[in-house]
Amino acid sequence: MSSCFFQSDFSSMNIRRATHDDIHECCRLLQYLFTIETEFRPDRQLQRKGLEMIIRNPEETGIVLVAEEGNRLQGMVVLLSTISTALGKKVLILEDMIVDPEVRSRGIGSALISSAGEYAEKEGFGRITLLTDHDNAAAHAFYIKHGFRPSSMKVFRKKI
Repeated sequence: MSSCFFQSDFSSMNIRRATHDDIHECCRLLQYLFTIETEFRPDRQLQRKGLEMIIRNPEETGIVLVAEEGNRLQGMVVLLSTISTALGKKVLILEDMIVDPEVRSRGIGSALISSAGEYAEKEGFGRITLLTDHDNAAAHAFYIKHGFRPSSMKVFRKKI
């Protein structure tokens, strides 16, 4: 798989798989995400641990895609792999997606979500599932614009 998924026409931004060297910047981005989500709180140590688990074991866990411009990460998306017995194939869970607030509305989120779709198609995944806060209308509109549809299923969680 190519390291560059998307090359923007308007800048030097590209989308690629995250490496261990990106973890610090990914944690910075996750701080933004977890301050706006209602169920989660920022914890750099936990976010680092989770990112290391994904980046070290992509065959078992999934991948992290990052949007890079110059030497700075502008956004990221985490794609976790599992299997759907309903579809009889691999599926992805879009776990975390965030664009640096300073560079929003420049197409970075669209580039990330398009790259996630390209990756899913190329690797034979049957679906991408994601969760958003129920009152995050901007995120809902964004995902609908990019082909996602609301599900009638309800999310339940049990902390272990």
